[in-house]
Amino acid sequence: MSRARVLVLNSALGPLDYRVPHGMTVEPGSVVVAPLGPRQLLGVVWEADRMPSDAEVGDNRLRNLLGVMDVPPLAAPLRRLVEWTADYYLAPPAAVVRMALASTSALEGARLVVEYRATGVTPDRLTPQRAQALERIGDRQGLIRELATIADVSDAVIRGLVKIGAIEGVEVDIDSPFPRPDPTHAPPKLSDDQRAAAEVLAANVAAHAFAPTLLDGVTGSGKTEVYFEAVAEAICQGRQTLVLLPEIALTEPFLKRFHDRFGCEPVAWHSGLRSTQRRRAWRAIASGQALVTVGARSALFLPYANLGLIVVDEAHETSFKQEEGVHYHARDVAVMRGKFEACPVILASATPAIETRQQVEIGNYAELRLPARFGAAEMPTIEAIDLLQEKPDRGRWLAPSLVTAMEETLARGEQSLLFLNRRGYAPLTLCRTCGHRFQCPNCTAWMVEHRLTRRLACHHCGHVEPVPRVCPECSTEDSLVACGPGVERIADEVAALFPAARTAVVTSDTIWSPAKAAEFVGRMEAGDIDIVVGTQLVTKGYHFPNLTLVGVVDADLGLEGGDLRAAERTFQQIRQVSGRAGRGEKPGHVFIQTHSPKAQVMQALITGDATAFYEAETDARREAGAPPFGRYAAIVVSSEDQPAALETARLVGRSAPTVDGMEVYGPAPAPLAMLRGRHRYRLLVHARRALDVQDVIRDWLGGVEWAAKVRVTVDVDPYSFL
Repeated sequence: MSRARVLVLNSALGPLDYRVPHGMTVEPGSVVVAPLGPRQLLGVVWEADRMPSDAEVGDNRLRNLLGVMDVPPLAAPLRRLVEWTADYYLAPPAAVVRMALASTSALEGARLVVEYRATGVTPDRLTPQRAQALERIGDRQGLIRELATIADVSDAVIRGLVKIGAIEGVEVDIDSPFPRPDPTHAPPKLSDDQRAAAEVLAANVAAHAFAPTLLDGVTGSGKTEVYFEAVAEAICQGRQTLVLLPEIALTEPFLKRFHDRFGCEPVAWHSGLRSTQRRRAWRAIASGQALVTVGARSALFLPYANLGLIVVDEAHETSFKQEEGVHYHARDVAVMRGKFEACPVILASATPAIETRQQVEIGNYAELRLPARFGAAEMPTIEAIDLLQEKPDRGRWLAPSLVTAMEETLARGEQSLLFLNRRGYAPLTLCRTCGHRFQCPNCTAWMVEHRLTRRLACHHCGHVEPVPRVCPECSTEDSLVACGPGVERIADEVAALFPAARTAVVTSDTIWSPAKAAEFVGRMEAGDIDIVVGTQLVTKGYHFPNLTLVGVVDADLGLEGGDLRAAERTFQQIRQVSGRAGRGEKPGHVFIQTHSPKAQVMQALITGDATAFYEAETDARREAGAPPFGRYAAIVVSSEDQPAALETARLVGRSAPTVDGMEVYGPAPAPLAMLRGRHRYRLLVHARRALDVQDVIRDWLGGVEWAAKVRVTVDVDPYSFL
């Protein structure tokens, strides 16, 4: 090639043409360094016929490429995935490619780096910041910047500790190979149903063909052990496997289960990795040396050299939908990657999404069922507590019958779990004197009180402030009152009811890393915790045989807000958290506190009749033309300047084309009318399934001009309606 079309990693630019200097060899997928004005940008060489350029430039006007990175080219299946994702989700191709090149240090050639660790020497002059750094670093190792972040101190504090010998540098080979999993290490004993399903999945891997399969098994049925047999088959063939998990906190328990089965841990990929760990993982994945990768949704775009299997665990989880940047859904993109790579895709879930069920119904996906729990374990009994008939004591949130069940569980030496999907102590704090409510200055959202950290926090933008002593409106002292319960408030109630019980609060505020999750699992397995109070973080993935009681504190919470998927999501969450009970030989019991025990979703949970619930929900979606029978796309207009945002939103609305089978609603203020200091207006596009709504929106917005201070984003197949 003497001329190359390059997709540079700048989302504001389209593909650019460059001259390939004499002696340099590039091909489609090569990662290159390209000049742009005085800057140097990374880019990927692309097929010219697949990535049209806005303007053709003669060879004599082209600038030379500056270099080629020493990494394998991005393979054709990954390039096709980038194109499909950018086209389907109306995203700049460069933004998608950036996810594939997620570790810039991995593109560099050097293999040795100096990391730092504590020596155990305590300096004579120990300032508070140095003491804090040494305490928080512990036995961790990393670059100076990484240790400074862990310790919440400046780089200078870490460098000072290096000077006085409290921290030392060590040379690390950051590209050392990962251990190879052994498929014969500890084969499991499978039931007949499990064995039959495992054989089908392993055969799909051996066939080297695209085969999307829903693995639908009740909680505790051993879905992980079943798809591990497909992973074993891929390892035997020397092909790579990707396992996607919805939460970073689930990674550590999964690593332990994988180690028990295959004799070593898989390669992990998530936001909690250090830059050196990310570099090592990326290079091992790109070279094909990493045979099994487990990670969050971003692992989907890594440049696997020889992908033979994709598993999406807890495939119903809404956290697989990316809400920032490229608004993709990892479950759906995983299926498309399997298609481009010609490899099977397993969607594992105890509560599959209606969209997935419909794909099974029309024959696009195969289905394997595991209808019973493994071994002697039985499904828990489920009972509703009607809060209109059995009210908790004044100032309390737990009904008497649930409290009695907890007393009995404690007396038997068993563990209990209370589920409430609301972080913090209380969702609203107000002044009892003047009625002032604490609202985030950047968002139209209430500030949530967190008593463990003594702060008010916004869960949308991250703004925090201390809880004031006096009301900022009327200056009255001791007049602030917390309204409604969060998990911290429930934990306080538990402490008052059961002062001798050992209680743990499990939320994203307390379990923010795989290491924290591992610590929690270890304490549960050792019997050091009697009662867990947690959010949706504890609804999936965990297996605690001694946990026999689950109490859902407010089952109606998820039904608020009129969301399209509110009933389905409530059913999934409560069914999943119910599945934590009775996973061993001891029977499990679930109590669901609700004001609407006769509601369809509550009846489905109590009776266990998931089929009837899903049929009713599916019929309602079909009648409304809602997904998966119709299509939605959200257009969000935002700006720090409210009049500019409103005017642009109205302009976009007036410019909406008239298309048969498509309706445009709005603009209207978004439910979160201000987010992170930006005023927001929404338009909702509702279209029939067969309409290529992306082309319509692309042409529509392409003819509208708006000010640079206004941002217009499109969310195809939205999951959040805020």
